[in-house]
Amino acid sequence: MGPTVSVLAYEGMSAFETGIVTEVFGLRWPELDVDWYELTICAERSGSVGVVGGATLSTRHGLDALARAQTVIIPSVSDVTVDPTPELVAALRRAHRRGSRIVSICSGAFALAAAGLLEGRRATTHWRYAELLRCRYPRVEVDPNPLYIDDHDILTSAGCAAGLDLCLHIVRQDFGAAIANAIARRLVIPPHRDGGQAQYIEAPVTPTPEDNRIADSMTWAMEHLSEPITVQTLARQAAMSSRTYLRRFPRYAGVSPIRWLISQRVRASLSLLETTGASIDEIARAVGFDTAVTYRHHFTQAMRTSPSSYRRTFRTSAAGTLSESRR
Repeated sequence: MGPTVSVLAYEGMSAFETGIVTEVFGLRWPELDVDWYELTICAERSGSVGVVGGATLSTRHGLDALARAQTVIIPSVSDVTVDPTPELVAALRRAHRRGSRIVSICSGAFALAAAGLLEGRRATTHWRYAELLRCRYPRVEVDPNPLYIDDHDILTSAGCAAGLDLCLHIVRQDFGAAIANAIARRLVIPPHRDGGQAQYIEAPVTPTPEDNRIADSMTWAMEHLSEPITVQTLARQAAMSSRTYLRRFPRYAGVSPIRWLISQRVRASLSLLETTGASIDEIARAVGFDTAVTYRHHFTQAMRTSPSSYRRTFRTSAAGTLSESRR
């Protein structure tokens, strides 16, 4: 039996909200040969829940089942201006005391904040709700920029689609990069999106020939990660001046060229840590870091653990180990 996951269904929700969680944690992937998650859809009271469009969702599982899971997910709330019920607040606190991993998607952060689980913590939500979350819960450190925030036992994400990014991040934590990448391929989505919400807040910019050249330079960089790459190198690949490239790249990718490059190099190292016996020095060089010290620094910032610790976790049977550790 794999790790247990519960997700809250509520009156008036969109089927897409539970669909995100169901697609990642509820489907069976027999070709992956791991003990996959055991998903339970719960409601505040067992029975039928009305879904947008006139449909109903029926479940026999209530808040007790929600709080028992190793990972508890609140996909959103019906009204960001109304407090959640005392029963839901109590269930979330009970799950947190038990050591469950608590996750919110989009406006679900309001439920976590109402339960006091975000006090003194950094958290995110959909950009349109960020200021309201900050006003209603001033002790929460609201950051509207990232697609998701992993604060160890509490994880929050931006708008609903960013919930996919967070769900894949959780799979990556539990089963490693290779499994997460396989799920992303089956869902036909990138295993990791760079940048934050800023690239989605304003009206989309009409694609230009410059954007195509930036995309080509990024493709070239992915094929040459082991080589020294500077902004000047990337700009040359895009047939731009460095100044123009630095101005255009964040508009296209949502982050600076160097931040994007570091992220790609860290990601490229994951499969090497999981599947090879190469030393940390060798892996650092293989993905383009000047030294192992630099690699460890950026890896730890991105993954919240060291390369050696990551390897110890995922070179062995991560599924069994993590399943037991979250019980």
